[in-house]
Amino acid sequence: MNFENTIAFARQLDETDPLKHFRQRFLFPQHNGKDCIYFTGNSLGLQPGNTLHEIQQVLDSWSALAVEGHFKGANPWMHFHDKLTRPLAKIVGCLPEEVVVMNSLTVNIHLMMAGFYRPTKERYKIICEAKAFPSDQYAFASQALLHGLKPDDIIIEIKPRAGEHTLRTEDIVSTIEEHANETALVLFSGINYYTGQYFDIRSITEAAHAAGAYAGFDLAHAAGNVELKLHEWKVDFACWCTYKYLNSGPGAVSGTYIHEQFARDKNFPRLAGWWGNDKSTRFKMEKDFDAIPTAEGWQLSTPPALLLAAHKASLDIFEEAGIEHLHQKRKTLTAYLHFILHDINQKNNETLIEIITPSKEAERGCQVSMLMHKNGKAIFEALINEGVIADWREPNVIRVAPVPLYNTYEDVWKFGNIVESILK
Repeated sequence: MNFENTIAFARQLDETDPLKHFRQRFLFPQHNGKDCIYFTGNSLGLQPGNTLHEIQQVLDSWSALAVEGHFKGANPWMHFHDKLTRPLAKIVGCLPEEVVVMNSLTVNIHLMMAGFYRPTKERYKIICEAKAFPSDQYAFASQALLHGLKPDDIIIEIKPRAGEHTLRTEDIVSTIEEHANETALVLFSGINYYTGQYFDIRSITEAAHAAGAYAGFDLAHAAGNVELKLHEWKVDFACWCTYKYLNSGPGAVSGTYIHEQFARDKNFPRLAGWWGNDKSTRFKMEKDFDAIPTAEGWQLSTPPALLLAAHKASLDIFEEAGIEHLHQKRKTLTAYLHFILHDINQKNNETLIEIITPSKEAERGCQVSMLMHKNGKAIFEALINEGVIADWREPNVIRVAPVPLYNTYEDVWKFGNIVESILK
């Protein structure tokens, strides 16, 4: 498509957008009586308009039925999480029995590592990307310490080449091959939170398996954003939060995928809790744990109905929109943002904004990370004053993410126009 840096062109794209009506299903922060330009879905998605209704149903059942709400009412809590697995399976590309909604992201990473990271004298190393999200790094280090190992001895961080911001897939694969005999687990982000780079999950998984290691992924910035085929790619496990692109509220419940090979294996090592026990005998309160032969077998505690209700409100919209349609719009929307920013640089005859997110469509999602070469923090603060909600990352990066469910091409054009005015 031949883009144009005009508001008329942006409005033309919006007029022909089959998903345009979904914007009205979300609640926007206001600035001077108008919707903000909200480009921070990579940090916290907007609230769906139906969230309050879904949560109110749970509160109504609680007030009218109390404990009986587990079994009666509009959405009995006992089976609430079962309604979420099929919509989620479509989003992450897996079988319904391979996905479960539970806990929070880092808790689930620890739970997965309890089973998938069991170091031996020969295999004990963890391979990850440098500048992974800090919580992941803390999890890796603490798991090492729990096994009596020194984090610096076992964690291998793969860094970009000198002068580059992102990783090359061949460097990831070659590092895995180099440490093949010592590696127990390869645990990467799906998308790096800082650069917005979408890693080649299939190739990383294949390299890990060829080395005799497990392959796991933190999909916090990937789930609900980019196309995923976890089952087809034979990923062993993955975890994600749902408060970013999945719009399920601050601190929302997390999702976890476990490949059917392990999900069906009742004897696969895990940390167990009563909600992961066989449903037919769960309330017999017997001593011995009998795992559900699906991803549900990793559940620990009673599902949080209020959080599940918020999650359902968003997943209902994903179901209606269709994840494949969202991917199509996401690609064009982000490409238009790249075009606008490049146009600003050309007009200024210098690279004031360096886009460190890959330019290749297959290597990025919604997020665009802008490395500001001059006055970055001042520009960011000026954006806030103009009604733009973006994200600042030290030392000099502004992250923005136009989201296909609720952002428009006009949002992108207005953002570029505001940036251009600030730079002048």
